[in-house]
Amino acid sequence: MSGGPGAGAASSQPPARALVTGVTGQDGGYLAELLASQGTQVHGTVRPGGDPEAPIAAHLDALGDALVLHETDLTDPAAVDALIGSVAPDEVYHLAAQSSVARAWADPVGTAVLDAIAPAAVLATCGAMAERGDDVRVLIASSAEIFAGTTTSPQDESTPLSPANPYGAAKAHAHHLTAIHRSRGLHAVAAVLYPHESPRRPHTFVTRKITATMAAIARGDVDEIVLGNTAARRDWGWAPDVVAGMVAALRHHEPADYVLATGVAHSVEELVVAAAAAAGVEDWRERVRTDPALLRPTDATELVGDATRARTVLGWAPTRSFEDVVAAMVAADLAG
Repeated sequence: MSGGPGAGAASSQPPARALVTGVTGQDGGYLAELLASQGTQVHGTVRPGGDPEAPIAAHLDALGDALVLHETDLTDPAAVDALIGSVAPDEVYHLAAQSSVARAWADPVGTAVLDAIAPAAVLATCGAMAERGDDVRVLIASSAEIFAGTTTSPQDESTPLSPANPYGAAKAHAHHLTAIHRSRGLHAVAAVLYPHESPRRPHTFVTRKITATMAAIARGDVDEIVLGNTAARRDWGWAPDVVAGMVAALRHHEPADYVLATGVAHSVEELVVAAAAAAGVEDWRERVRTDPALLRPTDATELVGDATRARTVLGWAPTRSFEDVVAAMVAADLAG
């Protein structure tokens, strides 16, 4: 695959300040590192009182004074408004979300508050800033799950939204609001993110569960891996590529929505095969057990994105193949 991940950024000078919600997540960390490397002061949000499930990682500590952390309750619109007002960012990347489809079924109300109401607060505050003449740009992280109920494949920016689970529905709400605020003059972008992985992906995601378990099998620590629907197909990319695409999208002179995807779908079983090969596990078929309890109420059979707009307008393209992404995750799990 070709193309520089930072291609297409229109700004000649990096912004002075950027606000990244969800900076402790996979994407937030890579984004903070990228922005800091360009000389941007990064402000990131963490949950009040800290988050025991997402402690401040070494890669964030390494940024030193280039990263300023703010304890903020993103479900409180007044707190969001106060934070953005105090930081006065040139760019806002709203990445914070409850991003597990399974958890969204268990807690649809909490998912709606964080994934629909919080971005609404971010857009409302930034929209008011734009009306006052402030130069602020906002990117809302959307999701391929907004298309989960569609029969169209691949999906692009013109595909009608058709969510099939509470997470996708909340993301669809934020996606629509982004377009509405853009129509009122805010430089607002929705980046439709297809699944993207890295060694920083939490173990609650099936991709990391598979790579970590295959590494454990290779070490002799466990005997099997238990999965749900291994036929489900997804468009898996490399997280740093997607983060660079978000920056390029936000800095383009004309705001628009962008699908960021590889354009190639793989099944969960193919991911198992790639992970087993990278870990040196030859008898992987004997190691996989399916548990019906892990099947979701609804599960899109295939989500694959058409990133033609990002390729042609931004000059963006993935830099790592599916096999390379899985191998990098397995290598990290074997080392760790």
